[in-house]
Formats: sequence, C-alpha cells, structure tokens
Amino acid sequence: MFVAPEIDYVALLPMIIVFVGGLAGVLVEGFAGRGSRYAVQVPLAVATLVLAFVALVVLGRDRQGLTAADTVAVDGAALVLQGLILLLAILGMMVMAERFGGPQPDAFTQAGASSPGSAAETQAVRLGATTTEVFPLTLFSVGGMMLFVAANDLLLLFIALEVLSLPLYILTGLARRRRMLSQEASLKYFLLGSFASAFFLFGAVLLYGFAGSMRFADIAAAIGTEVGMNGLLVPGVLLVAVGLLFKVGAVPFHSWTPDVYQGAPTPVTGFMAACTKVAAFGAMLRVLYVAVEGAALDWQPVIAVVAALSMVVGALLAVVQTDVKRILAYSSIAHAGFILTGVIALDEVGISSTIFYLMTYGFMTIPAFAVVALVRSSGTEATLVEQWRGLGRRAPWLAAAFTFLLMAFAGIPLTSGFTGKFAVFSAAVSQGWAWLAVLGVLASAVTAYIYFKLVVAMWLGDEAGDTAVADPSWMTTFAIVVGVVVTLALGVMPAPVLDLAQSAAAFVR
Repeated sequence: MFVAPEIDYVALLPMIIVFVGGLAGVLVEGFAGRGSRYAVQVPLAVATLVLAFVALVVLGRDRQGLTAADTVAVDGAALVLQGLILLLAILGMMVMAERFGGPQPDAFTQAGASSPGSAAETQAVRLGATTTEVFPLTLFSVGGMMLFVAANDLLLLFIALEVLSLPLYILTGLARRRRMLSQEASLKYFLLGSFASAFFLFGAVLLYGFAGSMRFADIAAAIGTEVGMNGLLVPGVLLVAVGLLFKVGAVPFHSWTPDVYQGAPTPVTGFMAACTKVAAFGAMLRVLYVAVEGAALDWQPVIAVVAALSMVVGALLAVVQTDVKRILAYSSIAHAGFILTGVIALDEVGISSTIFYLMTYGFMTIPAFAVVALVRSSGTEATLVEQWRGLGRRAPWLAAAFTFLLMAFAGIPLTSGFTGKFAVFSAAVSQGWAWLAVLGVLASAVTAYIYFKLVVAMWLGDEAGDTAVADPSWMTTFAIVVGVVVTLALGVMPAPVLDLAQSAAAFVR
C-alpha cells in the first residue's frame, strides 16, 4: 500500500516561493501587454528572490533535518548554499534587467529563434516583441539550483539537474547581437549537457544496482557491506561525477565552457558562471561526503587528477586568449580546479573552505561580467582585449572596479580571491595533498599574467578609437558596487564569513 510521505512545506518554503514566482512570471508573459511586461517582470523576479531569502533566514535555522521521505536535506550546508545562490541571483537579475534606455533588456534579442537580419526578426522588432521571459526562466533555474544543493537522493538530484539546466540552454541562445554565435553556443551547451546528464543517469542506475536504493544514506550504508556488487560502485561514482564535473566546467569536461561563455548574453554568462558553480559544487560535496565517502580511496585520486588538469589547462589556455569573455571562461576552469582541491580534503575544513571559495568566486564573477557588458563598440559589446586599450582614461571608475576584480581572480592579498585560495590550499595540505596546493599556486601565477596584461592595456595602452562605455542604470551599478565591496570585505575581514562556512560544514545524513 502506498503511503504518502511527510513533507515539511515550511522547510521547503524558500524553494516553493521561487517556483511560484517563476509560474507567476509565465502568467505575466501570457496575459500582460507587451509594453508593461518589463515593468512587471523585473520587480516580480527581484521581489521573489528577496522574499525567498528572507524566508530562508527566518525559517531555515529551526527546520533542519530530512523531509519528503528523506529525499531533501535541510541542513547548514544546504541553507548557506541556497542563501548564496539567492543573493547572487539577485545581482544577476539586476544585470539582466539593464536596458540602456531601450524598450527591453538590451542583452536579449526580440526573436531568439530567427536568423539575424531575417524577415521574422524584422517583423518581431516592428511588432514590439519582448524577451522578458528571461526573468521567469531564470527563476526556474534558481529553483532547480536550490533543490540541487539539498537533494539527498540520486533521482531527485537528476530532476534538479534538469530543472536548473534547461532554462540555461534557452537563455544562452537569446543574445541580441552575434546571434549565430549565441545560437551555436546554445546548441553546443544543450547537446553536451544532454550527454553529461546521460552519464549521470547511468551512474545513478549503477549505484542503485549496487545499493538497492538511490538514497545517499542507503548507498553509504551499503559500502563495505554488500558482497559481490563492488564492481558497480566505482563506475557508478565516476559516472555520476562526470555529470557534476561537467556543470562546473572541469577538465576534461570543459570544452563547452569558453564557447558558451562567449556566445551567451553577457548577463547570462555572469549568472551561469557564478550560480551554477555554487549549485554543482554543493551537490558534489553532498554526494562525495554523504553517499560515497566510504569509497574515497577509489575516487579521490581521480578527482585530484581532474583538479590538476583543470588548473593547468585553464591557466595555460587563458594566457593565449584575445577575447575578455574567453579569458574569464578559462579562468573559471582554473577556478574549478582550485575549488576541487578543497573538495578532496574530505573533512569539515574542506567543506567550509569550499563553501567560502564559492562565495568569493560568485561575488567576483557577476560584477566582472557586468563590466564587460558596459564596454561597447559600434553598438555591440567590445570584448577583444585590443578594444579595452585606454579604458582607464575614458571610464576610470569602471576600469578601477574591473582591475580590482581581476586582482581578486589572481589571488592578490587583501582581496577575497587570496583568502579563498589560502583556505582551499590549506585544507588540501592538511590532508596530504600538498602537491595539488603547489600546483594551484603555480597556476595562479600563470593566470595572473593575462590579468595584468589586460590591466596594462586598460591603463597604459593607447585609446581604442571606437570603444565607449555605456551609462549603466542603478541596477547594474548596484551589482558592480556590491561585488567590489564584498570582494574587498572578504579579503580584509573574512573571519565572520569563514565562521559561517565552518558552522555549515556538516551534512544531515
């Protein structure tokens, strides 16, 4: 007889609010007039995220535990990661809403499925079409991310993976300019993401065959006790890891990253780079630490090799890039390797250092891409390094903010990047992975070269004649200022946030 599971809806309220906000946004798209959709969608989306964050802070501490038949874990790690996703999503949503004085968000086309210059696109523009569906799509993706970091069951984890991914595939192909590049990036992201999801699902099936259950606690209990089924364990763990490593853009599952980061609308790139990494690493921590910690001797060496390759490949290929968005893309691959050095530490320090690094990286990334979206040439984004020459004289405050963010990416002291790298490298060294920490320091030195090259071009290069800086709205300005302030604060006074991460470094099992 079927017994309905007990569900603590109050504990799940932040996620419910986000999904309901997304559904409300869909209704707005269906019933509101074209001229009023933007004015409704932006406040609705931001208010939804703020309300979900308030609910998380007010209700989360007292509702910790397992719910929904033990498939959802509401614990310190899940709450901190969900709160981080919501805060970063608020900043990302504000950047997406930038219009530069136009009728709709400037980064997004009015006819995503049409070819540039086609009759269909001309008709869409003439009719005043909008692409304000990006706001409910983003809310659905955020809801999937929140569920992803709390999932305590492989099947629910897969569902959350698809919920967060499918809107991103669509958002990637909606760039207003360089449309063919955007559509190509969307198709590539969708196809490779589908393959990664298939690997994940195959791995989940193998783990189900091993343990007879997809619950993390049951898988953990089966390790070391099941006889004759060990041949399913390691392949299952590694195949599940493929799906998670793809989402973080780690080598050798990184090939989509530079093309998608370059082709997607720049605000979407920033949102995706920050929030998806938080969600994927949060899910990875729960899988590796809760479900398969007993098989660590089998998966730790593999993750260590992936971390090393990510740091080396990301650093070396970033040096030869000439496009700012591709530089940041390869930088994100290197940062995925840095974070993995904290993941394999396999203790509470590893969890807390990984969570702290995700905080630092997220608040560096969204404002960095917001700055990229403001630098323009002939009406479109100027992303070539050569086009950024002399930017420091044209827009000194903007160039100063971007310079500071680049210094944080490089891990310069008194920035959050330095504190984050110190935390994950210390965790790795304490557990005998000193060679990874040394490799990480060397990779950081290599990536610093391209960052300083860009800084020199901005401040000392001759001005590029056709490059200008658009006037941002208060929303984009707010996102950049908050990112810079948080990056500075986490570098100068990291103790409160480190304490928060340390208090969340435990999973409900």
